[in-house]
Amino acid sequence: MKTDFFHEPELEFGTGRHIDIKFGLMNHGPFDFDNTLAPKKIKLGIVGTPETIEGIVAWLEECRTGISAKPSKRPNLFPHFPGFGEGMQLCADFVLDSQLQRAIPPKSFDELCQGTKTDEVLLKIAQLYLDELEYLSEKTTADVFVCAFPFVLVQYLDQEEEEAVDDTDELDRVPGVVIISSKFILHDHLKAQAMQFGKPTQIIRPSTYDEQKRLKSKKASGEKKQLQDKATRAWNLYTALYYKAGGMPWRLVRNESEFSTCYIGVSFYKTLDETKLLTSTAQVFNERGEGVVLRGGTAHISKDDKQIHLSAEDAYNLLKNALQIYQREHKNFPARIVIHKSSKHNGDEIDGFENAMQDHSIGPELADFVSVTDSSTRLFRGNLYPPLRGTFWDTGEEPFVLYTKGSVNFFSAYPGMYVPRPLGIRCDQVAATPPFLAQEILALTKMNWNNTQFDGREPITLRCARQVGQILKYVGSNDHYQPYYRFYM
Repeated sequence: MKTDFFHEPELEFGTGRHIDIKFGLMNHGPFDFDNTLAPKKIKLGIVGTPETIEGIVAWLEECRTGISAKPSKRPNLFPHFPGFGEGMQLCADFVLDSQLQRAIPPKSFDELCQGTKTDEVLLKIAQLYLDELEYLSEKTTADVFVCAFPFVLVQYLDQEEEEAVDDTDELDRVPGVVIISSKFILHDHLKAQAMQFGKPTQIIRPSTYDEQKRLKSKKASGEKKQLQDKATRAWNLYTALYYKAGGMPWRLVRNESEFSTCYIGVSFYKTLDETKLLTSTAQVFNERGEGVVLRGGTAHISKDDKQIHLSAEDAYNLLKNALQIYQREHKNFPARIVIHKSSKHNGDEIDGFENAMQDHSIGPELADFVSVTDSSTRLFRGNLYPPLRGTFWDTGEEPFVLYTKGSVNFFSAYPGMYVPRPLGIRCDQVAATPPFLAQEILALTKMNWNNTQFDGREPITLRCARQVGQILKYVGSNDHYQPYYRFYM
């Protein structure tokens, strides 16, 4: 057995590199800041009640001039938000024009949110937003749509539900695999239906801009739920909107000597009627970090290992389609394929993937098929803090253990509330070494444009694939869906 430690991977920004996202953006600007196609004036189409529209506009106006840092002994963990606009490192500005805003009467929500939460009511609430988004898509040139939820709706969505648990559902007993719930979620349905208008959506709750609009926790004390500090909320919202408008805030550092690599994540979701188990995939191009979405075939539970798998044919079609998209984007095939899957790759899947690679005579030549799950193994340090993020334990047998959450030297702290769970990494069939693949996974945890704190737990491949599945379950098998990750986050 051997324990190793990987230093925090750097990211590439506009004029330089940094391990931290916030400091990288403050010091060097977004990666594409000097690209003529990068967003400079982001037109926000906002739908909500008069109060929520006014709250978001006021919040963004405040953010424009900067937000002070939270008082803390750990300034690297809680830096200030510097503001944005022309002449600043965060150079993209927001257009907040009244012609881009559509108000829904508050009484519409008051009437719908009076009773028990039902799917029927949620559909009606979604339609309130969809009708106004359709108007904005036809009458304006908004870049991103913002759906501003009123507090009465947030309270309605927070109603506790007693759901019956079906202990006979074998899908819920598959070890090491996360199955996306078939429960109806307004957030996911709204994003799925809004894709028809061709613009990404951002859903904002009132607690983002008004700390008094916080839900109460489920504790007996009834205290309000904790929020991220004000500057962090500004960082996360700005970065998400910039990416959804077509910008590229940062990307992975790739050395010229390394093979061009295409990363693919594979996850699974049940259809709303729970009759099928489908595959969602997310393809991440290393050159730009852009996520491209694919929808795979129907998966099944193997009688041999009781895990979820694709047939050889579906695995073949999945990778074939991914390679075709990559070739269309880059005019060449990658030299290397990495597939991260939430269950072990079996023989049929590997055969299907390899056949797809062989059908493309000019590449790729290298492939790494890796399964990433939760690990039940725990390591302990000789003090009160958890192991460092980047700790890697070669147990002598699979799975290998990697801490992607843990103490962070740059923060001088463990920035978490609970004991961190490491990832388990299985090298089902690989060309690279386990330490190399683990360092790659560590770097991919920093590619979540919804969060500017860099210590993510999962690689973006799997996180993106699961988010895609949460949205795709609301899209019919013959319906059009958007191919880019910015529509799903």
